[in-house]
Amino acid sequence: MSILDNKQKQVSIELLHGYLNSPPGEDGLNPMESSLQRDKDRVTVIENKLKPLLKSYLEGHLGLPEFKSTVDSLNKRNSLWGFKGIKGQMFFNMIVNTADDIAECDQELKSALVFPENEQIASSRIKTFTSFVKRLGDQWVESGNDRRATPKSSSILFFLSYFWQIQNRDTWPVYYTNSVQTMLDSNLWQPSEELPKDYLNYKHIHEELCGIYSEETGKKYNFYMVEHVFWYKGGDLYKRAVSGKGTTSTVVKPEIPLDVGGDQKLPESYVPPIIAVLLRIGLHEPNLTEAAKKSGTSIERAFEKYINAAFTMLGYDARLLGQGKGRVPDGLAHAIDDNYTIIWDAKIRATGYSMGTDDRTIREYIGSQSREQKRKGRVRNLYYVIISSGFVDDYDDAIRSLKMETDVNEVILVEADAIVAM
Repeated sequence: MSILDNKQKQVSIELLHGYLNSPPGEDGLNPMESSLQRDKDRVTVIENKLKPLLKSYLEGHLGLPEFKSTVDSLNKRNSLWGFKGIKGQMFFNMIVNTADDIAECDQELKSALVFPENEQIASSRIKTFTSFVKRLGDQWVESGNDRRATPKSSSILFFLSYFWQIQNRDTWPVYYTNSVQTMLDSNLWQPSEELPKDYLNYKHIHEELCGIYSEETGKKYNFYMVEHVFWYKGGDLYKRAVSGKGTTSTVVKPEIPLDVGGDQKLPESYVPPIIAVLLRIGLHEPNLTEAAKKSGTSIERAFEKYINAAFTMLGYDARLLGQGKGRVPDGLAHAIDDNYTIIWDAKIRATGYSMGTDDRTIREYIGSQSREQKRKGRVRNLYYVIISSGFVDDYDDAIRSLKMETDVNEVILVEADAIVAM
């Protein structure tokens, strides 16, 4: 039974041809060619790392804390799914952090993460896991904790489908926010907010599109390939050309106009321009370097000012430091009500920031600011944050060392597009 009507089928075919006819990027590859390499990388990571890891956890050979941290580490090294973000690893962390009974949490996760044998079981698992997540949140708040720290039901479908697809990638598509939004924008689908129903409808439309695209091109299409069409249409801020070690070598830059003029269309984004342009500045685009000069500043200082504006919009008491202030970080962001301070630095890099280059300077920043904040008696917790276009190399050891040797509670690496998303 067809879900899409003739008009929707035609729209979906137009999306396909827009993707197939797109020009090559800076690496000489068009989006389809880049996507094929990305898919090979994904399958390699799944078969050699993720699938054995998940199997070991589900069979009880690996504990929940080690499983969670290893999933985090693998996704940091292999940026192929977007699991590092709010609906993936952050959601996973919130589930574990808010659980009073870790043994129960472990069992609920194991029951939910096993891929379903059919759609009826899938629907039941989504309902059961949703009830558990809501109960965790309610208990957390009733104990006097902040509701903002609770896992959100809106993350459930991405989280579960990510693990289901690892086990059976031909049956269970990942429930990407971008794919949902692109389908909405293209009038292909309207979610109902009933999670089991929404996921199964999403799955059925992907199955139908696999058939439509296979017929249109004469080539076999799978869920990965449909996903790439949606990413191309939606503007993939996370798309990377990944080298053999999983490090970011080239970032595909989204087109975000600074002004509206000439033949440009009116903007539809709710994101303020001063925030929307952060990723492009972080990538050190030459035209923006020139624009900064014409504005009487440097692109580095503009990046700092715009990040400071983002922290202000997020509700922090933000203060810009940086240039002209001696050896200090770029800024501070105080969460007065929650009694913590963020020390932050902005790093403009076209190919991603390597953390090991600034270890000594970072320690000085943290040392001086922790002493200053303690002298003022204004914070309970202190965090160090680096914001850049992306991150390369193995930074786990550097982070672990900073946490052991300084007074910060956590070191966090934030990609500029994540600031835009927040």
